[in-house]
Amino acid sequence: MFMFEPRDIGWWYWLATVILLSVGLAGWPQAFALAIALTVLQLLHYMLREKSIEAFPVQVRIGYLLLLLLAWPEPLQWIYWIPAIGTWAQVIFGYCTMARLVSLLPWNRRETFSWALVRRTFLSPPVRGNVLQGHAPLD
Repeated sequence: MFMFEPRDIGWWYWLATVILLSVGLAGWPQAFALAIALTVLQLLHYMLREKSIEAFPVQVRIGYLLLLLLAWPEPLQWIYWIPAIGTWAQVIFGYCTMARLVSLLPWNRRETFSWALVRRTFLSPPVRGNVLQGHAPLD
């Protein structure tokens, strides 16, 4: 049930990010800026590693960064609860909601969009590695 991955640098990035988000939500809003900065660093790391902005891990980090930036203005900072809860789920259980959302984008799927696909995407158990592993390969 638990999916701790201390040998994976990505797991450490997510752990540090969710700790910063949690500190921000606990009352130190400067931690949100640090979480954004760490996410930018993580994004750059994965862009260099994957050598493509189209790589799935890069897409996930772009989506995550956009969510953090959306929540940046003070009246919208309640939105930080969404990535905080989702990232704790990623760090503890390996369930990445952002990866599942990104997998539904037209260029990441071969199957026609349907509610059955959405249900399967969000209700399937976490897998080690990439959420796209269970899908047909993309061209």
